[in-house]
Amino acid sequence: MSRSLTARQQNVYDFIVKTMNDLGYPPTRAEISRALGFKSPNAAEEHLRALERKGAIKVIRGTSRGIRLPIQEPEAANEEGLEEPAQGLPIIGEVAAGSPILAAEHIDRYCPLPPEYFTPRADYLLRVRGLSMKDAGILEGDLLAVHRTERIRDGQIVVARLEDEVTVKRFHRQGHVVTLEAENPDFAPIEVDLRHDPLEIEGIGVGVIRGGSGQAL
Repeated sequence: MSRSLTARQQNVYDFIVKTMNDLGYPPTRAEISRALGFKSPNAAEEHLRALERKGAIKVIRGTSRGIRLPIQEPEAANEEGLEEPAQGLPIIGEVAAGSPILAAEHIDRYCPLPPEYFTPRADYLLRVRGLSMKDAGILEGDLLAVHRTERIRDGQIVVARLEDEVTVKRFHRQGHVVTLEAENPDFAPIEVDLRHDPLEIEGIGVGVIRGGSGQAL
């Protein structure tokens, strides 16, 4: 850490570490607020930004559990005699409801491709299920390279979380209504009213791997 923490920041940091040790994934802003008695998740967000400025954590924008601890770098793991983490892009299989997409239990294996192989760089590979995007060249069993970002443009292919389901669709927004369109006439579009319905974007598609070769979307 570049600078020492205040007492309250230390409490937030300790809770993050405990949650990750106990559950395997970081807490949400709401969970931090409830645990530490903050009036709103905004207060937790302010502390997270302060912790990030001081080098205590890294925050991944646009995801509710996007908190990373720098102490989990390979050097720290090796000092404790732990196995060095696998290199490459994590391949995400089945995603359990309510848990972060990069939780350890979702990672089938690692693909030995650097993130910079794709533009913009990929953060993970998602195993595609079904044929709803077949007309965009994304087929059952393909690996969709995903870049995590909160900046979504109309018409982009996104990985979206709708309550208990993670789906790949083309993103369109008009006012408070988001339409997630399939690239297959057999599948009806999904409409989400942001005033009432939960929607989380896990990232945008930046490439497809099929048969061991990368193809740009």
